Amino acid sequence: MYLFKKVADLQAHIGTLSTQGATIGFVPTMGALHQGHVSLILEAQKKTDYSVCSIFVNPTQFDDKKDLDKYPRTTAEDIDKLTKIGTDILFLPDAEEIYPPGFDFDFRFNFGAMAQHMEGAHRPGHFDGMAQVVKRLVEIVTPDYIFMGQKDFQQQALVKFMLKEMDSKTQLVRCPIIRESDGLAMSSRNVRLNEKERKLASLISKTLFEAQKEARQFSLQEVKRRALRKLDIPEFEVDYFEIVDAVSLAQIDHFDDAQSVVACTTVRLGPIRLLDNMLLKEAF
Repeated sequence: MYLFKKVADLQAHIGTLSTQGATIGFVPTMGALHQGHVSLILEAQKKTDYSVCSIFVNPTQFDDKKDLDKYPRTTAEDIDKLTKIGTDILFLPDAEEIYPPGFDFDFRFNFGAMAQHMEGAHRPGHFDGMAQVVKRLVEIVTPDYIFMGQKDFQQQALVKFMLKEMDSKTQLVRCPIIRESDGLAMSSRNVRLNEKERKLASLISKTLFEAQKEARQFSLQEVKRRALRKLDIPEFEVDYFEIVDAVSLAQIDHFDDAQSVVACTTVRLGPIRLLDNMLLKEAF
């Protein structure tokens, strides 16, 4: 595995590969890698000639500095995991490489209503920071494909929209959520759960799986009410449980209002926010 810390060195290497006609698959991460990340890299290896993974804890997408400070950093372990699965290239930049002197921090991508609810309503500025770093990384790596997990559903939907608006050659590949044996969506934040919290957290995915079944029996309003009742326990604080069009992210009233429908939720368990979602209907 090649490891690059400088943009110029990475671009020179990728440029050589591209002139040889190789395709590049890119997986952007913030480290603390788990099996979910590994699945994205394995998918990139299947679909492209060379897999590139970046590890960069992006400060501009944390609305709470305490959350940034607590974000797990396990670089040595991450490098070991990437090496074992045969990752071709690791990009491990510092903040000055991503945001060099004179960088335009005023860049804002206009997502419109897509970014104004769910995570957008609860994490002001998060999607501005996310779009900023993804745009920058795509411009650096110039991949043919970018692989993102379904767990951050709103994020990957916004990135797909952004790439289209940028007229970028890069195509987004959405990969399924990788779950623990009890259904909990894998996340770097899971390591911060204690034993009791870890058991409670599985209720989130169970509620979503039940919503998937109920969506064909009840109105979406009733599905949402049932889900919120199940999540109404003292240890949980539910930021939202929304059922939306999986492409436009617009809220819908009826199951047939969209070709693809997704239920998205975020639950706070103590100081930890746990995201999850479930496709209730998907167009093929």
